[in-house]
Amino acid sequence: MSYVFDLGDAATNANPFPAFARLRQEDPVHWSPAMKAWIVTRYDDVRRVALNNREISADRLTPFFKANAEFQRGGIENLVRYLNHWMVFRDPPDHTRLRRLFNKVFTPTAVENLRPNIESIVGLLLDGMAAKAAQGDAVDYIADFAYPLPATVIMDMLGVPRADLGVVKVWSDDIALFIGTAQVAGNKYLRAERGARAMADYFRGLVEARTATPADDMISRLVLARDENDALTTDEIIGTCILLLFAGHETTTNLIGNGFLYSMTFRDQWERLLADPALAPTAVEEWLRYDGPSGAVARVAAADVELQGRTIRAGQRVFAFVNAANRDPEAFADAETFDLGRDPNPHLTFGHGIHFCLGAPLARLEGQIAIRRLAERFPRIRATLDAPDWHDSLILRGVKALPVALR
Repeated sequence: MSYVFDLGDAATNANPFPAFARLRQEDPVHWSPAMKAWIVTRYDDVRRVALNNREISADRLTPFFKANAEFQRGGIENLVRYLNHWMVFRDPPDHTRLRRLFNKVFTPTAVENLRPNIESIVGLLLDGMAAKAAQGDAVDYIADFAYPLPATVIMDMLGVPRADLGVVKVWSDDIALFIGTAQVAGNKYLRAERGARAMADYFRGLVEARTATPADDMISRLVLARDENDALTTDEIIGTCILLLFAGHETTTNLIGNGFLYSMTFRDQWERLLADPALAPTAVEEWLRYDGPSGAVARVAAADVELQGRTIRAGQRVFAFVNAANRDPEAFADAETFDLGRDPNPHLTFGHGIHFCLGAPLARLEGQIAIRRLAERFPRIRATLDAPDWHDSLILRGVKALPVALR
């Protein structure tokens, strides 16, 4: 096959789905010289890669760091130190231990208990949007709603002051450069290092404060978490806090942003929701499937792997494109149709197997409250930008801005 998939191409990044369809049909396990990685696009294959086993490793950081010039110069010390504690980059037994401890502080009951606070935050943000519109100011659905909603929720959970939202976003944006940009920015690793160092210093202060005086927040529960005689280390708590704050808002921002964008694009589906608010749960699942917030799962082959007649060599990178799998016609009827009533909807957006997203219940809850309250408050809302600008990322899938008219 002469075609080369390259998400660094702006047109492909804006709409990768024709390329995904071509790859699923012609070359489902595709070597991309442009990306120096294997691209996997069929549902069953993506699920196999995401499942993680002895052949496919989630630890893509160790080999990357060892080969990175900045690492060899000691220039990204904090990035290495703290991101290596993220569960999403660990294999068993490290992953098993961290997740077991993490499960203690992220229970379904704890998530459900967040409902009143999420409702309150949504109400405040909708009030803010209405006030801006009344003053004649432009309203950006992403900046004014989709971003601050999950960011504020996770900050409240951790015990981070809401007033620090601005600096947190700067640090998070810097780290996002490392997590999966398609283009190679000359200083992206150093910027990501800067963000990781600043966020780690910030959380170290909070961990020390909660160690001395526990409060009713997740940092305190992480500090107190024990598994037999095995306590979380300070670096593990800091790394987990950075992961929670980063992943807890970046992906949910994109969920709420992308889903709303397509609800405006396919206006009949928005009208359907207005007529039947009980569709909110299935609507959020379709938001997750159609063009979900996690574009791909990145892995490294730990051994030679045979997949669809291709040999993935040990050490080679693999991008299992979740958003391609979620439109595989072998797994979904009318896969290209945006259907807010779709049921069943076995999308892979939250992953599969041991790395299934622990934050899935929270993301679903935030999405359902957001879509219901938005429809109630602004039923005539509409997007005013025909072609939004998408973030340049292999992993994080979302638009940068989305101006709207509320009436």
